[in-house]
Amino acid sequence: MPSLKGIFVFVFTCAAAFLQMGCQSTDLRYRGETLYLGGYNARDGARGNFDNYSHWDGDGVNGTPSLVIQLSHQRAYFYKAGELVGVSTISTGREGFGTPRGNFKILQKDKDHASSLYGDYVDAKGGIIRRDIDRSKDPLPPGAKFDGAKMPFFMRITGGVGMHEGFLPGYPASHGCIRMPRAMAEAFFKSVEVGTPVRIEP
Repeated sequence: MPSLKGIFVFVFTCAAAFLQMGCQSTDLRYRGETLYLGGYNARDGARGNFDNYSHWDGDGVNGTPSLVIQLSHQRAYFYKAGELVGVSTISTGREGFGTPRGNFKILQKDKDHASSLYGDYVDAKGGIIRRDIDRSKDPLPPGAKFDGAKMPFFMRITGGVGMHEGFLPGYPASHGCIRMPRAMAEAFFKSVEVGTPVRIEP
């Protein structure tokens, strides 16, 4: 008759094997390489948080556009003639670089915008010498050149602040801009005009 210890080892081994087989899913949703809407930083591969909140239903809906940014909820709301047609997760200005509050308008649209202040110092071949610099504070090393941070689908709101595609870590992390997932930045960009009102709330 098998010992109690032998039975325990057998049951434990079987349970472990069962769990291991059950965890080896072929479902793409559970693979580590799956890219969700929440954000993928193409420059360094860092992934944003899972995003099951952002959505766009504005295609084919007519009416004057307007936007509301809620800093406390880290959400952007897109309206057409007062009807909510899109919601996006966002990442706004971190401490010391707060996103301004108030009533604004879209001042400029630039699909291929790059920052003139923030970015990297690179060598002649494009290799990074120093990452995430601020040109107003970080002196240019000898032989280096400035490579401005890419801000696709840029919609300027005021000064150097605008909405654009960017990495979303799940909390305020920008230098003041309003980062959005690519799909949402593109949808918003296509649907706003210069002069579209934008209200930024606490």
